[in-house]
Amino acid sequence: MDIISQVRKNQPLIHHLTNQVVMNFTANGLLAFGGSPIMAKEQAEAKDMASIASGVLINIGTIVKPELEAMILAGKTANERNIPVVLDPVGVAASEFRIASIESLLKEVSFTAIKGNAGEMANLVGVEWKTKGVESIDDDSTQLEEIARLVSEKYDTLAVVTGKMDVICKHDIVMTNETGHEFLTRITGAGCLLGSILTACLTTDNDSVDAAYEAIRFYGSASEKAAKRKDVFGTGTFLPAFIDELGQ
Repeated sequence: MDIISQVRKNQPLIHHLTNQVVMNFTANGLLAFGGSPIMAKEQAEAKDMASIASGVLINIGTIVKPELEAMILAGKTANERNIPVVLDPVGVAASEFRIASIESLLKEVSFTAIKGNAGEMANLVGVEWKTKGVESIDDDSTQLEEIARLVSEKYDTLAVVTGKMDVICKHDIVMTNETGHEFLTRITGAGCLLGSILTACLTTDNDSVDAAYEAIRFYGSASEKAAKRKDVFGTGTFLPAFIDELGQ
């Protein structure tokens, strides 16, 4: 059974500690894909939620101080249960608070995968990269593979660097993907939803590099198909078409 089919058969429950801006889009996208979302960032229930989940996604897009301990608790619980836990260091380079939060998470939790754009991932390994707010504004593909390798080695994890060309790396294994459509760069939460689908694919019994590659390839391909629909004229009409394609 292929990776996508396994997700749809198992309907993994993914515990999201994620961006306030994208919760609805992420939940609908994961449901369409075949997973089951739960959104919970309260510290008092973080351990309980992670205890019943198939995977945990930690996304710092709109992080506030009280959420950090919940993220750490959920991540540690995932580690104890040996289920996948994915980190999306959204906008880590934008503020000292975000940098400190990511440092705390990386110190306390062992991540199955870390996914981010070139600027975010470069920040994690001390490589200079141009950013604007939470966005990477320099996409030098010649450095992407090296950044992915450095992140994978430093944090002993699967590294996913997203962009026009995506790079998936775990130690000496590297894969690239170029499916996708520019509309993904013009909507809010495209990367955040990808993190959710990546987490769902990592719950399968496949090699993590293969699972990550298939998640990213499928996601990009769905965006291409959605953009080609006759009833899609821009990002507004693209969004529901994209959700539809994620379910195909």
